[in-house]
Amino acid sequence: MLVVHGGWHDGRLALWAEDTERAPAGTSRARARPHPFAATADGLAGALPVDGEPGTARIHLPGSARWPVPSPESGIDAVVRTPALTVWTVPILLVRAAPALAFLGTETDGTWAPAETLHYLGAVAELARDLVRRGRMLPQLVHGEARWRAVLTGSDAAAFRSYAQAMPPVCRAFGDGEARADVVLRQALDLLVDAAAREAFPERLLLGHRPGSRAPLADRWMVALTGDDAALPGAKQADADALGTALTAWYDAAQAANGPARVSFRLDEPVQGTDEWWLEFALQSTDDPAHYVAAADIFDGGAEWPRADETLLAGLGRAVRLFPALYESLRKARPDGMELDTAGAFDFLSTAAPLLQAAGYGVQLPSWAGKRGLGLKLTARSKSKSGPKAVAAQGFGMSELVDYRLDLMVGDETIDPAELEQLALAKVPLIRVRGRWVELDDRQLKAALKAVGRRRAGELTAADVLARVVDGGEPELPLVDVDADGPLGDLLSGEAAERLTPIATPEGFVGTLRPYQERGLSWLSFLSKLGLGGILADDMGLGKTAQTLSLLVAEQSDRPTLLICPMSLVSNWRKEAERFAPGLSVYVHHGTGRDPSALDKHDLVITTYGTALRDLAVLQQTEWERVVCDEAQALKNSGTRQAQAARAIPARTRLALSGTPVENHLAELWALLEFCNPGLLGTVKHFRSRYQEPIEARQDEYASAALKRATGPFILRRLKTDKSIISDLPEKLEVKVWCTLTPEQATLYAAVVEEMMATISATTGIERRGNVLAAMTRLKQVCNHPAHLLKDGSALPGRSGKLDRLESLCAEIVADGEKGLVFTQYAEFGALLQPYLQARLDRPVLWLHGGLAKARRDELVERFQTGDEPTIFLLSLKAAGTGLNLTAANHVIHVDRWWNPAVEDQATDRAYRIGQRKNVQVRKFICTGTLEERIDEMIERKKALAEAVVGTGEDWITDLSTDALRDLFALDPSAVA
Repeated sequence: MLVVHGGWHDGRLALWAEDTERAPAGTSRARARPHPFAATADGLAGALPVDGEPGTARIHLPGSARWPVPSPESGIDAVVRTPALTVWTVPILLVRAAPALAFLGTETDGTWAPAETLHYLGAVAELARDLVRRGRMLPQLVHGEARWRAVLTGSDAAAFRSYAQAMPPVCRAFGDGEARADVVLRQALDLLVDAAAREAFPERLLLGHRPGSRAPLADRWMVALTGDDAALPGAKQADADALGTALTAWYDAAQAANGPARVSFRLDEPVQGTDEWWLEFALQSTDDPAHYVAAADIFDGGAEWPRADETLLAGLGRAVRLFPALYESLRKARPDGMELDTAGAFDFLSTAAPLLQAAGYGVQLPSWAGKRGLGLKLTARSKSKSGPKAVAAQGFGMSELVDYRLDLMVGDETIDPAELEQLALAKVPLIRVRGRWVELDDRQLKAALKAVGRRRAGELTAADVLARVVDGGEPELPLVDVDADGPLGDLLSGEAAERLTPIATPEGFVGTLRPYQERGLSWLSFLSKLGLGGILADDMGLGKTAQTLSLLVAEQSDRPTLLICPMSLVSNWRKEAERFAPGLSVYVHHGTGRDPSALDKHDLVITTYGTALRDLAVLQQTEWERVVCDEAQALKNSGTRQAQAARAIPARTRLALSGTPVENHLAELWALLEFCNPGLLGTVKHFRSRYQEPIEARQDEYASAALKRATGPFILRRLKTDKSIISDLPEKLEVKVWCTLTPEQATLYAAVVEEMMATISATTGIERRGNVLAAMTRLKQVCNHPAHLLKDGSALPGRSGKLDRLESLCAEIVADGEKGLVFTQYAEFGALLQPYLQARLDRPVLWLHGGLAKARRDELVERFQTGDEPTIFLLSLKAAGTGLNLTAANHVIHVDRWWNPAVEDQATDRAYRIGQRKNVQVRKFICTGTLEERIDEMIERKKALAEAVVGTGEDWITDLSTDALRDLFALDPSAVA
């Protein structure tokens, strides 16, 4: 199996792959070593359905001197304890834009699987096609060739920034590794837009032949914009300069909507009984769309922007080319708006408004505008004469027959075929229907009239009705409403957990389920009886484990359940089963003593993702009642071997457990539901065109509603912050603890900044990145304690503001008879803190880190949870940030910051989860005046950016300029105690 990666290199798509079956080769000590398990050039060319130029490239990947870190999709085992960016050489295929555009929409044939980078570039290719479909490109003359370039304004510019932030680092890891994400993305997008435009516009010939080399350059340029040949050989430099200047001015004018204020248009509908619409002109802040100043107020001097009247008039002048009817209004000295009749209003809504909005103008429309006027309503009724409840009691299956009917809807109203024919005869695209304005176009009317002639009522199986709901109707005539009764109605509502009668805690389950857990159990049992799978996506700490075990206890099936989870959670599942469901026979299928004959002799078999992949053939021999995947985000990339293995294990039903069903893009949701209910959402290509591309690229609200209707029945998501779900979870109080540096720390800090900035300024490429990361590490060590940086074994007392504050806080915690967790990202710092705090507090301080054996780790957790004495538990963030239940603590201290809010929250949730009876106090230590304070400010100021970029770790800081780094690292003199 090849795991194929993509990047953009030398103006082309660069493809390389990890060969999961290739034995790793030995590595040399050369500066750029061959990647030990990269696929060969012949293997790559033979496996991929695309033509390209073979070659080799240098690529920057995390790793050690011997091994690169394998991608998560590969499943390759290679231990790298302290990874750093390293240069490797890999065989590549360089693919030009046109074949790249076709390949990025290709489905795998099973011999290769796309890595995250290829999924990302596939999304970029869809964005390019979408821009071309909407005409968001302009022809240009680029390096002597006729090329199309993307025009990015308004929502498209925002989408571009989001795509740049989401770019996987490997996409820009070629060459010197210094390429910026936005630069790489812009180059790739322009070339893909050019390819998509040529795909959309077939080659046009002038008088049956291409103009010759003596024809005017403009004529040759126009023809070269279509077909495969973009070159313009023999062009005179003066002609090329003149044409290029004019085209650049055209392009710059199209991009001109990027200032502090933009022109905005607001359409107000007429009062009842009139036909007079009003289109108001205004200026709107580009940073704060709520800041809106009408043109009349602008001409009276009521706008804060400089030369606001000039900005308004210039913007209106540019808008004329998109909305020619605007010209008459500009004859007035102070144009503040224009009157429209209904036909003019429809022309604005259907034609001008989308063009203006795409060009970066503000457009405010009535709430009903843009919504499809026509749609379908599906009504399904149980055939049981005794009513829906009797059906449920008798046992309802997906093969049951139900009566169905399809009705036509205009807005929220049902209409009959006769009314539809009257609307069609009226031939008025914008009309009032029962007091509400509705847009109707010819395509919708034709689709609706065609639907009238088809069968609109009869009998279907429940499975067929479900399939129609998931399919969502036709593009021009979508399914907008579903009305079903009985169990099918409970399922299709997406609210089955609320509508079903909760199942009480089953006999044999030790403990009492909370009300929301009983509803979760009823939902799980309901899906199971219908033979359907689902995603239990409750927030971390709400008891997904307990609900799953209660289902097994309630069902008492004769066939076993297979549970697949990360290795770190195997013991947790085994212990939780012993605690909550002691009547279940549990077998752990892992390690060297695995016994295939024991699989069908137990109620619950627990294994890991790695073991499931290795023992796939063995696991396929057992008749499983259900396959459960915990931390199911491990399946989010459908092409990985472990995801394929999980789907290949036969079972009556499937269940995915994940607190984060969608982390990056909607393809992850498809992958999870493909595991739970194979084929439910169609192929990944269908899902991408039907849901993913409209939602992610255009924020299509209809596609969003259709996706929610299609997936809602199979996803149960509750948040622990929702008081209607759990009212007795105590509060979480987060505070920042500001610490000052001692004079010794300040001196060391300044010396490190001076030394490291000199080193950083003198280096480039991968070496510079390594030096920036080293500087951050050393400065954070100084903030912790001088001994942490110097590693000289010197005494600790009185030399660190952080240590003094930590010691006093821990003393308060134990004096109050409570327990606390102290997280540090540095194991060596934890090793210094543990004996020091233990001596100062005069009581044991537990210390959990990655070097402990599993048995010792479990012993420490048990001791902390069950012990009666107040205790401080010191933990390495990486070793203990997930997978532990430490609700005995009601204090959490982050003594040094990882600068990833998600990682910190996961660590905090070791204590703030179900079972916690006290308010949890979370303290985050920050040294004032240092890089710790400045990065904290950046995170607070740009939370969304922090989640998208900082969430990947700390590598984002390495891309800052030297001046920005100097400002970031600089010490504020007021920070010294």
